[in-house]
Amino acid sequence: MHSDLTAALDIGGTKIAGALVDGDGVIVVRAQRPTPAREDGETVMGAVEGVLGELAASPLWGGVTAVGIGSAGPVDASAGTVSPVNVPGWRGFPLVDRVRQATGGLPVTLVGDGVAMTAAEHWQGAARGYADALCLVVSTGVGGGLVLGGRLHTGPTGNAGHIGHISVELDGDPCPCGSRGCVERIASGPNIARRALDGGWRPGPDGDATAAAVAVAARAGHPVAVASFERAAQALAAGIAATATLVEVQIAVIGGGVAGAGEVLFAPLRRALRDYATLSFVQRLTVAPALTGTDAGLLGAAAAASPRRLPGGAPAPAPLGG
Repeated sequence: MHSDLTAALDIGGTKIAGALVDGDGVIVVRAQRPTPAREDGETVMGAVEGVLGELAASPLWGGVTAVGIGSAGPVDASAGTVSPVNVPGWRGFPLVDRVRQATGGLPVTLVGDGVAMTAAEHWQGAARGYADALCLVVSTGVGGGLVLGGRLHTGPTGNAGHIGHISVELDGDPCPCGSRGCVERIASGPNIARRALDGGWRPGPDGDATAAAVAVAARAGHPVAVASFERAAQALAAGIAATATLVEVQIAVIGGGVAGAGEVLFAPLRRALRDYATLSFVQRLTVAPALTGTDAGLLGAAAAASPRRLPGGAPAPAPLGG
């Protein structure tokens, strides 16, 4: 018998995942649909409603007391709106209101996807036991979140720790966010693949041109693939070192699809950190892969919707409605 159920949504540029999560962090029901990221806002919301409909069809739905959302950002948790860089149809989209309507008035809590992953990793993952941590999601985009003084630090709008849009290359390529040389513009999966293709790497017979395929080529020693991951690692190291210098985190936890490259990413990242994290108080910074895997967004969204699950007993962002 599962108790203390939360409906969780993990919304990104590639997929919209949903789950029912119990108080022990066990996912008991799942649903997922592709994100129609290039379509209009209502089409994207239709996919969200489809996922919620699948969850609501479960006989366990009656035990759900709250909804947690971890969304690609930026988000505005205080207003309940989202404007994901990779979902142009959503600009100031009233996601919390729409989800509350779709779930019959349940209270809804919204956080950025990086904050959700951070909550998950400090609840059950690699950051557990650390008082000060930076957690990163490196996937279609690059997001992040912070634990400071043992508590989840979301900031007023829920975007604190959004490392993906720290500029690490002053004259770099324009980023969809409007800035230049952002960590995300260099280190996200699509940009790793883009850089490899621009450099002359070509996919195999299966036509797979994703960062995962570039990682396979890098493991085999393809110099262009190796260089693309090294460049991504350098950008991540610069962003991590800047954050650690600012707020003295003890550990940087990296999850998301790109982290699945393993040492193809982590080995050059650790080397690059030695060049950027040079002050005495950041030299012992630990870098570790996330442990909650592809479920991080769902677990973190559930944690955000239930204050007692958050690191250090930190209060959750106030649910809107209910």
